[in-house]
Amino acid sequence: MTVPRDPTLDVLLDLDGQVLVVDPEGGHWVRFVVNRVPVSPEKPHGIDYSLTLHGTEGERLVGFDNAHPVGRQKRGEPQDHRHRLRTIRPYEYRDAATLLADFWATVDAVLREEGVIP
Repeated sequence: MTVPRDPTLDVLLDLDGQVLVVDPEGGHWVRFVVNRVPVSPEKPHGIDYSLTLHGTEGERLVGFDNAHPVGRQKRGEPQDHRHRLRTIRPYEYRDAATLLADFWATVDAVLREEGVIP
């Protein structure tokens, strides 16, 4: 299985291992874990990823990842999904740039909901 070249994938891969504080008080942070993996039906983009927003107690508030099937997803299907507190929903991965944009938009929305940013 050949994956079309995603020119934005290098940006995502470069974020691997980064932890960034995302509020003025320093209580909320994001973490990026991104690695190349063999292309498979579960990971057709050839990456294993976890992008997470954490709260003041270290709890995960938001997560985008492809670590496991969700709901009615079966082995052999893409495993991309997003977590929002206790809710897990499938996520349609298009490319690295869209994943990052969707993640940051969700982070901003949650920080606004929590009153962390205006």
